[in-house]
Order: sequence, then structure tokens, then C-alpha cells
Amino acid sequence: MIWLRMLGIAVGIVTLGAAGAAWYEADPVTRQTLVDDLGKIGGWLALVGLVPWAGFLVIAHVARMGSNRAGAILVAGFTVLEIAVLLWLMGASGHGKTAWIFITAGALGAAVYNLLVCDWIAEKLE
Repeated sequence: MIWLRMLGIAVGIVTLGAAGAAWYEADPVTRQTLVDDLGKIGGWLALVGLVPWAGFLVIAHVARMGSNRAGAILVAGFTVLEIAVLLWLMGASGHGKTAWIFITAGALGAAVYNLLVCDWIAEKLE
């Protein structure tokens, strides 16, 4: 297993080196675009992380209802809200296939996160 850790460290070092070289070679407009997009992504990830916790009282109410349908609607509502914010931040038009793949992956990740956190909160309330 030590070789797996060493491989992970080596991959991380090579990735950081390649990212640093790409940053160094990029023109100022490209650098600013990257910084802007990373800020948007970071803000969206913070939103995804906080929405279920901010909806703690709603989750508690739905958990007391004991309805799987109500829980599914709650998780879907959280996820749709987060996807709408992501599309607004990224500008829903003008992106290529790669951007849509990342938007779709982000949406699926948000849905799974919402499901797991809402389920964990509901279990702790019982």
C-alpha cells in the first residue's frame, strides 16, 4: 500500500507542476478568466455545502412527517435550486461540451451530497 501513497504523491506533484507551468505561460486575460471561474466554482461549492444545513428546520419538519415522498421532494428542491444557481453563475449558454460535462457532474454531486446530508440530519433527529 505504500506504493499507492507514493504514486498519489507523485501524481499530485506532477499535476501541480503542470498547473504552475500552464499558469506561467498563460496570457493575462486567460489568467483572469481562470480566477473568475474558480471564484464562481468555489462560491457554488460553498452554497452546496451550506444549503442542507441552513434548511435544518425544514429537514426536521419533513423527517417528522415520515414520508419518503416528502423527503425526495425536499432533496430535489435543494438540488434544483443549486443547479439553477450554477447555471446562472456559469452562464447557461455559450459553453462547450466539456463545460456541460462538468456542470452535469456538479449537479449529480450536489444531488448525492444533499441526499446524504439530509438523510444524516433526519437520522440524528429521530
